[in-house]
Amino acid sequence: MIKLAVFDFDSTLMDGETINFLAREMGVEAEVAGITKRAMAGELDFFESLRERVAFLRGLSEARAREICASLPYMNGAGELLAFLRERGVKTLVFSGGFHMATDVAQRELGFGASFANELHAKGGVLTGLVGGEMMFGDSKGKMLSRVREFLGLSVSEVLAVGDGANDVSMFKEAGFGVAFCANEVLKKAATFVVEKRDLREVIEVVKGL
Repeated sequence: MIKLAVFDFDSTLMDGETINFLAREMGVEAEVAGITKRAMAGELDFFESLRERVAFLRGLSEARAREICASLPYMNGAGELLAFLRERGVKTLVFSGGFHMATDVAQRELGFGASFANELHAKGGVLTGLVGGEMMFGDSKGKMLSRVREFLGLSVSEVLAVGDGANDVSMFKEAGFGVAFCANEVLKKAATFVVEKRDLREVIEVVKGL
């Protein structure tokens, strides 16, 4: 039985990419979405692509950014899946290459245990176009999961990871079971299970079968 489930946030627990919603406010959604798509497919270095995309947000009001992050749409079945895992005593975490201002809201609303993500730098109430945090690199999720496993005293076989993009490959390597959820081909190749239906209740069935 798994004891820890780790989720990606954007396009996994949340239906879309946080940075694309923020970019829409600045009128640069197409430019940012194009970079995001290539980064998630593994065509670009994640760190470089993140810095490039966040630079487009320079000048956005921090208050408005928080409003947007507080109204993001969650994926079908997200609440049900997390409730199911809690009922089974499984700890739940989110590892996001996105931003705490989104995952912190989701933690309160969906009820997962904690999140590791990045911070959008703001000065004088305005985003500066700079970013820092815990999930800046392509291998950050794998490194963090290795540390968390050791801290909790868990074996690889007791961990489930769910994601959709290239920066989730490293955490799949640290988990006994990897679920590629409506994912890019690069992640499907690293996965134990592939779910193509955009409904996280499909993952409940995966867990039941473990």
